Amino acid sequence: MHSNPPAIEEILKRHFGFPSFRAHQREIIESLLAGEDVLALLPTGGGKSLCYQLPAIVNDGLTVVVSPLIALMKDQVDSLLELGVPATFLNSSLAGDESSRRRRDLSRGAYKILYLAPERLVMEDMLDALKAWDTRLFAIDEAHCISEWGHDFRREYRQLTILRERFPGVPMIALTATATDRVRNDIVSLLGLKPPRIHVASFNRPNLSYRIVPRTAPLRQILTVLSEHKGESGIIYCMSRKRTEAIEEDLAEQGYTALAYHAGLDSEERARRQDLFLKDHVRIIVATIAFGMGIHKPDVRFVLHHDLPKNIESYYQETGRAGRDGLPSECVLLYNPSDVMKLRHFIDKMTNEQERLVSAAHLEKLVAFCESSLCRRVQLLQYFGETYRGGAGEALGACGACDNCLVSRGLVDATMDAQKLLSCILRIQRKSGFSVGLMHLVDVLRGAETDKIRKWEHETLSTYGIGSERSKHDWIHLAKELIRLGLVRQDPDRFNILDMTEAGREFLKSRSRITIASPLKTGRLTQAEREQQKTMTGAVSYDENLFTRLRDWRKKMATERGVPPYVIFHDSTLQAIARQKPLDRSALSRIPGLGERKLEAYGEEILKLILAKE
Repeated sequence: MHSNPPAIEEILKRHFGFPSFRAHQREIIESLLAGEDVLALLPTGGGKSLCYQLPAIVNDGLTVVVSPLIALMKDQVDSLLELGVPATFLNSSLAGDESSRRRRDLSRGAYKILYLAPERLVMEDMLDALKAWDTRLFAIDEAHCISEWGHDFRREYRQLTILRERFPGVPMIALTATATDRVRNDIVSLLGLKPPRIHVASFNRPNLSYRIVPRTAPLRQILTVLSEHKGESGIIYCMSRKRTEAIEEDLAEQGYTALAYHAGLDSEERARRQDLFLKDHVRIIVATIAFGMGIHKPDVRFVLHHDLPKNIESYYQETGRAGRDGLPSECVLLYNPSDVMKLRHFIDKMTNEQERLVSAAHLEKLVAFCESSLCRRVQLLQYFGETYRGGAGEALGACGACDNCLVSRGLVDATMDAQKLLSCILRIQRKSGFSVGLMHLVDVLRGAETDKIRKWEHETLSTYGIGSERSKHDWIHLAKELIRLGLVRQDPDRFNILDMTEAGREFLKSRSRITIASPLKTGRLTQAEREQQKTMTGAVSYDENLFTRLRDWRKKMATERGVPPYVIFHDSTLQAIARQKPLDRSALSRIPGLGERKLEAYGEEILKLILAKE
């Protein structure tokens, strides 16, 4: 360690431009500088990188960062070089002579930080080189990948177990945004962390708003979200490659430039498309889950799920790619029960019994989350073992920014409709001698004219058309509520057909009253609701014309340097400038995100932009 290190507050301000640490950062940094191991669970956008970057500046020797995606390493290194921190990476994207040059520079101590993929790090020649290069700290990013119980298990991470054996005295920090107790225990055990200092920050992302709406007209619903985020960056997640390409084409016909991203593209094309997105040449990525882990683009303003993710951890991780810079951002999920059936079918085919049971349990928790009328934020935090503390939205009952808080769903009397639905199940069984699935049942209730209805003569039933005044969405919602209440059973082993339970029969006999949560809202937010959403997620006023000029200037600087715009400055820094309008270098230096290096490089031009006439 450094014999007489400068105060960490001084380094924080000088290099990173921040006046104070975020929650847990100081304690984590002090533990690492004291030679202790650390497990850090910090939310996406919670400042994980600074926890090892600042100690790397203080320490003698080299800090090695293990990162799972080589495509992101260059951006990380470019960001550090902008801050005046010597950093580099070694990966397969480098030509042989460039790789050799960097290794020579590492041998003479020219760098403070080195980024490596796990599979390269554990090669014998690299392990020997890391000893020779005086490695003083290992930072394992996305550490949940080491656990089979994690939502993104990667076998190459298991090889990292060799690090403790080969570097017994080198402190290690394992970082992740999401990990259950079981995953945390796996990380500690498999990495051989010496009883680590464990820091668990709040999983709450107060700048994110959450909405779940029924997927009824997906293209129209996507266009609605895009219209609310004009000129802003966003990610649309889909379940299949085919869907990403179809949406890309649909958006092109509507005048939007979007790119599909999936594992079916070759690595060079994936890297090209990711680069176009990171550098703001393309604002919208339509992607499978192949895109995203470790994406450090801070100005993603919306994440839209066209299809259901696999579990709550995946949902949290994917929505967490929005608003990494702390500015208000939106997460929208288009929910359709057909996705649940597809995922259940996929899970049923799993040959590993333990994996199948875990996946099924995770899916059921996600379905309950989607269909619940409780505050989304409260439920997300509960899943990770945290109680929501209220804050600004406490007077509104909970967060005040999710769909269930913005539009109270309340309870509605569903007695008559429940009787109709249960009676329809009975009538179908008595006439045909078999049960049917949810969509056919809804078609009968609404009086639809389909081939199946004609084939089985279900148009002759007394319950045919008795629910025509209700929408398909209303009946699906009621059926799901009756399943949740135990009056109806959906049998996954028999093509998800619906049967009435004993409780359902008793309800029909007794004619007792039943209430359910009202359905999810299908339309867009009203202007008042959207304003409340923005307020509750921390929106503040600023000079929008100045902000636009600053963004245009930033894009020019980034293009000249061949880096993404956020490497120059985050939106949050530009908004702070557009709000405070500092008129001299002293005032400008107090803007968060403006360290000495950036103040020297860009200060004069920023001041000119502030003083320029519009």
